[in-house]
Amino acid sequence: MKHNKTRISPFSLIEPFTPGISPARAPSTSTLWFIFHNDRLLIEQRTDEGIAVCSAPPISRGLSPIFSQYIGNYNSTDIYAAEIQEPPALPETMQFTKLRSLFGKIDREIFSLAGRAVQIVQWNRDHKYCGRCGTGMLIRQTELAKNCPACGFISFPRLSPAVIMSIVRGKEILLARSPHFRKGMYSTLAGFVEPGETLEETVTREIREEVNIEISDIAYIGSQPWPFPHSLMIGFTTRYTAGDIQIDNKEIEDAQWFSIDNLPVLPTRMSIAYHLIELFIKNTH
Repeated sequence: MKHNKTRISPFSLIEPFTPGISPARAPSTSTLWFIFHNDRLLIEQRTDEGIAVCSAPPISRGLSPIFSQYIGNYNSTDIYAAEIQEPPALPETMQFTKLRSLFGKIDREIFSLAGRAVQIVQWNRDHKYCGRCGTGMLIRQTELAKNCPACGFISFPRLSPAVIMSIVRGKEILLARSPHFRKGMYSTLAGFVEPGETLEETVTREIREEVNIEISDIAYIGSQPWPFPHSLMIGFTTRYTAGDIQIDNKEIEDAQWFSIDNLPVLPTRMSIAYHLIELFIKNTH
């Protein structure tokens, strides 16, 4: 893909994405197909271009999709999502790989588009039946949604907002470690928004629950889509005001104050967590 614009934020696509349920004009000569089997994306290892995704429909690879959906146009390229049930034998250069494992290994634009696609696939998989009356759902022809033919209930793709925040105390930042992190890695705290909460209330509650300290000066920094499975990470900075660290021992196994001279292994540079830590580093110098 050729680009000629600057991102609005570090996590925005360079070009505008135009969502839709069918091409608004004649189908583009350029297409990208994000084909999934469970949570694994079909990729091809090309010696000259690195990792690539499919540019042709599943049937061209001998794959029979159980679901396929046009999801929009990006930079004059039509984008499709598809799911197959059982993958056949593939050429050695092709494989189904967990999308999460590709984070930081493929082009940011491609990863972002794949994240959109996998959420549509997951939504279709999780909403086959009406949550109100149990009737099989039908895809609507006018918007990206499903409609129950019995009771009229409409289901849209789900999105789960979550806050992620840095906590700064002078020239130190509080970082925590989850049991599923790779060896030695620490990151910023994060948590999902509860019904009825403001984002600021979530920031305060999550910090109290996970490390039992008080903060102030909550400031919005930016957001990042996070398709595992359907989150939107909303980033904030905060300032420490009181309390000693007491971890909850449920979601984190350790939390410490770090200076820029003794930082641990950090999250990948593609993540908003790293962006928050990077802001701390810049503001500390």
